[in-house]
Amino acid sequence: MAKYKYLVIRFSSIGDIVLTSPVLRMLKKRRPDAHIHFVTKKKYAPLVAHNPYVHKVHVLDDSFPALIRELRAESFDYVLDLHRNLRSFVVKNVLGEKSFTFNKLNWSKWLLVNFKINILPPIHIVDRYLETLRELRVKKDAKGLDFFIPKDVVLPSSVEKVAVKDGFVALAAGAQHATKKIPMLRMAELCGMIALPVVLVGGEEEHEQGNEIARICPNVHNACGTLNIYQSAIVIERAKVVVAHDTGLMHIAAAFKKDIVSVWGNTVPEFGMYPYLPGEKSKIFEVKDLRCRPCSKIGFDECPKGHFRCMNDIDYKQVADYVNKLAAIGGKEDKV
Repeated sequence: MAKYKYLVIRFSSIGDIVLTSPVLRMLKKRRPDAHIHFVTKKKYAPLVAHNPYVHKVHVLDDSFPALIRELRAESFDYVLDLHRNLRSFVVKNVLGEKSFTFNKLNWSKWLLVNFKINILPPIHIVDRYLETLRELRVKKDAKGLDFFIPKDVVLPSSVEKVAVKDGFVALAAGAQHATKKIPMLRMAELCGMIALPVVLVGGEEEHEQGNEIARICPNVHNACGTLNIYQSAIVIERAKVVVAHDTGLMHIAAAFKKDIVSVWGNTVPEFGMYPYLPGEKSKIFEVKDLRCRPCSKIGFDECPKGHFRCMNDIDYKQVADYVNKLAAIGGKEDKV
């Protein structure tokens, strides 16, 4: 029997769960004999299912009481709440074990969103996760994020044909909220200026938009809605450069140490969720000093002001030029 048994709570979403991966690794290194359990929503379980540092994954499906019964049967020594919502509060209180709870700094984020007063610490959320576990004497390493792909995962042949060429750019076209996404016509404009083939990855909700971009831009292959999370990760891992919004695939790209060109809309890096230890030539593009930005700590279905300047005012020629330099097209990488 393991000397220690930890429960890590993070119900959602893709990026937030990937950002917990250093905690799992460092916790296991601190206590190699420990069993680390992870609880999340069923649809996000694949994100940790193949993590070698995780002993067991518990899933929230249709029944929260059933999940509680399952967790109570485990007899955990410590509960690490990296979500901090009502459900995680219930889990902690029902289990009754010693717990550590992540501070989301919601008050500070509210001040930044509503009054543009920034009192947030200049610390990445990963390091704040680790600060939460200070009492457990977890030692920070410099290995960044983890993402583990099962060995039997293969790409569809249509994507494989693009992904085995001399080089391509992966563009993570999706995001949970529309105000985090580059508008369709601007995305097509950007893709048309990229000198390499571009593979679009994202969810089913981006599929039609991806088809339209591929129709406009002959260098684009639309894989949105056709790949699972592991297949999307393979595309990200193989790409010469990754272009991404503030979204989960951006963090998966960071786990592979890719050079990431991230394009930011209504959210801001100051929230602490910029790429964590990515490729050294990674760069953030954003419209600084826009009075209405950030308008939310998460996002909206449409711009509250109607102009969407945070995305529309970005110089996409400049973005494309940087992507091309990183891909060693029109300039050598050591000049970037």
